[in-house]
Amino acid sequence: MDIKIRPELNTEYRATEETIQTAFLHEEYSDKSEHLLVNKIRKSDAFIPELSLVALNQNEDVIGHILLSKIKIVDGANEVDSLALAPVSVIPKHQKKGIGSQLIRAAISKANDLGNRSVIVLGHKDYYPKFGFKQARLWNIKAPFDVPDEQFMALEITDHALDNVSGVVQYSEAFLD
Repeated sequence: MDIKIRPELNTEYRATEETIQTAFLHEEYSDKSEHLLVNKIRKSDAFIPELSLVALNQNEDVIGHILLSKIKIVDGANEVDSLALAPVSVIPKHQKKGIGSQLIRAAISKANDLGNRSVIVLGHKDYYPKFGFKQARLWNIKAPFDVPDEQFMALEITDHALDNVSGVVQYSEAFLD
């Protein structure tokens, strides 16, 4: 399938949110509010427009989306900037065709181009390692809530980006509402 990945336009916000809502509608581990999270992040200082990417089909319809937003890894007075990958979504009829993987790779590449050094994700333990994600606990990076170690992962976009980094991830207020 031929798809195009590019930054989301503000005129596509509604279509993107509908795509996200459709993608998570039947997901067992979803609270069905991922589209609302994206809306809140867009209105926060954690939003990076260049890292809100959409996948378009041949008709230019939004069929997938990924968002990387600003977070910090905090250890006392030490803070390190990072990114959160949340969410990535593809409408059901286009799932399992590699579109989600293309979105993830494109977002990580764009994040690297913008000078970002690491990404944190809470996700499926068997899916994200294929992109280089490893358990965040390897760097002594912890989630601010209870979550299985194998699902809370980090990726060094640049080599050694997380050397000497440890602490608790601090998500933007948008995640906490």
